[in-house]
Amino acid sequence: MPEQNSSSSLDVLQKFSIPLAIVLAGAFIAGAVYLSGGTLPASGQNPPSVNIKDVKITATTPVLGDKSAPATLAYWFDYQCPFCKAVDVGGVPGINVEPSMPILVDEYVNTGKLRIVFKDYAFLGPDSTTAALYKHAVWEKYPDRFYEWHEAMYKAQDEENGGFGDEESILTLIRSLGLDANALKALVDAKRDEYLKLIQDDIAEGAGFGINGTPGFITGTTLIPGAEQPATFRAVIDAQL
Repeated sequence: MPEQNSSSSLDVLQKFSIPLAIVLAGAFIAGAVYLSGGTLPASGQNPPSVNIKDVKITATTPVLGDKSAPATLAYWFDYQCPFCKAVDVGGVPGINVEPSMPILVDEYVNTGKLRIVFKDYAFLGPDSTTAALYKHAVWEKYPDRFYEWHEAMYKAQDEENGGFGDEESILTLIRSLGLDANALKALVDAKRDEYLKLIQDDIAEGAGFGINGTPGFITGTTLIPGAEQPATFRAVIDAQL
């Protein structure tokens, strides 16, 4: 299931010490949509139809895989989200799904069948935003190391907005990977407003597609909401190949 602002998921989310930010997430997302000129589906309505061809992919969008791959998977996520961690690296108590990302990379990305597009959905608190800012800096300076850093961020994830995830802990992780922490911090400081706009635009885009929590995926004409098993991704991707 995705991490989202809904009464049906609060009991589960409380196991992960969800802060007040989760309660405010709906208003934040709606505001991002409004400022970007998008629309949210009305309550009780079915989400809009989706098509991966409508997902915006620019030079500022982190991408893993060959541009000519026959299938594309867009992935909206928050580095503080335990359900995203379950999909990326696994090992989250109470979320019993096999991590799909390593399988997708090994079976589809590395064989030229799939490219993965990484989209921001930073809505769980200040550490979410800090991580998203560094996501853009890492992609800009070290695109070939982006996925390595992305997975390292999830392996380091712990208590939401109270443990790993503030700027200093992210910089420590960056140094441990042999990346230039000073250069990346300078990029974040210099381009904060630009990066914040990219983050806001990604959230608004995802919300416009009917994504209201993390993780959320679009591939082909299918929306996959939540931390699904690898078989779900394989079935939808294989149908496009």
